[in-house]
Amino acid sequence: MSHTKLMLEPILERLFAYMTAERHRGNWGMDIGHWDWVPGVGVISILDYGLAAGQDKAVDYVLEWVKRNRQQAEGIKVINAMAPYAVFPELYRRTQDSWFLEKAGEIAGWMLETAPRTREGALEHTVTEAAKFPEQVWADTVYMAVLFLARQAGLTGERRIAKAALEQMLLHLRLLQDEQTGLLFHGWNCREGNHMSAVRWARANAWITLAVPQIVAEIKGLTEIPPELYSRYDRLAAGLRSCQADDGLWHTVLDRPEYYKETSGSAGIACGFIRGVQNGMLDPSYLAGAEQALGAILPLITDDGEVRGVSAGTPVMPSAEAYNEIAVYPALYGQGLVMQLLAQTLSRKSNGQPNVTTVRKAGK
Repeated sequence: MSHTKLMLEPILERLFAYMTAERHRGNWGMDIGHWDWVPGVGVISILDYGLAAGQDKAVDYVLEWVKRNRQQAEGIKVINAMAPYAVFPELYRRTQDSWFLEKAGEIAGWMLETAPRTREGALEHTVTEAAKFPEQVWADTVYMAVLFLARQAGLTGERRIAKAALEQMLLHLRLLQDEQTGLLFHGWNCREGNHMSAVRWARANAWITLAVPQIVAEIKGLTEIPPELYSRYDRLAAGLRSCQADDGLWHTVLDRPEYYKETSGSAGIACGFIRGVQNGMLDPSYLAGAEQALGAILPLITDDGEVRGVSAGTPVMPSAEAYNEIAVYPALYGQGLVMQLLAQTLSRKSNGQPNVTTVRKAGK
């Protein structure tokens, strides 16, 4: 099925309207009016939509969102709440407002010098909620924090920040990747030296599949990207392709086909495939899997723009079975990952086939 511009544009409009509606105020999953990872993924996605689809109103919305909510960010220094800063480099490019540059520099400095780390040197997973995960590494961090570092390095040309982004990306892949399947475990406990429940959770894999090509694109001119990174990403993508369901979606636990299929993880993985092809990290054959996923996701978007089949916020659960019991309801990260998939598909269709940029080292 070919998904045309005329088909995708009105759906993106509905997603945008649903995400920004005032009626969601006070709803944890859909309230965009505060500073944390959930609205952070929302505004990252809205900015991506604005840039990919040429929608200035979406970009303007993100700019106004930061102005309204920036006071809430003061004093919040946890890794999961770093997500909104990923929009700062682009907002600085557009406005030349020095506040964006200065604040982003401050946050990058905190991440490099002060943020808690595990004994391996990976950023420790910290959250705004009343919960602690000492010496734990979660896949989410690559998207919530490392993506910002890479974008900041791409803006300023600071090699120190680029090297830190590369180091964190590689550390997370090394600690989380299952050497047998190429898939990623949700988390790693450095104290215990294990993957806790050792579950290959779909959305964890989506965060990294989507983030890595974008990070590489930002830092590749500032630091050498080792062949190991490309190899690990190849194996991740191949593992994901091998467990994609016949209808194009992925199950909430990737290797448990009897578990429910989950929309946000499926959208993030599919969009990651598109980004990987665009940036020369994946073979163009992966676009077929992305197109198939999109075909399965479109019927899950209601007439008013709600994305169905999105699992709730999910810590590392005690068992695989517990992941299958996570509630399903609308959330900004689900809306956003679907928005990114549609926006990147729209951009690719509008420009014909993507320009595939070679980023690999010779012989890799």
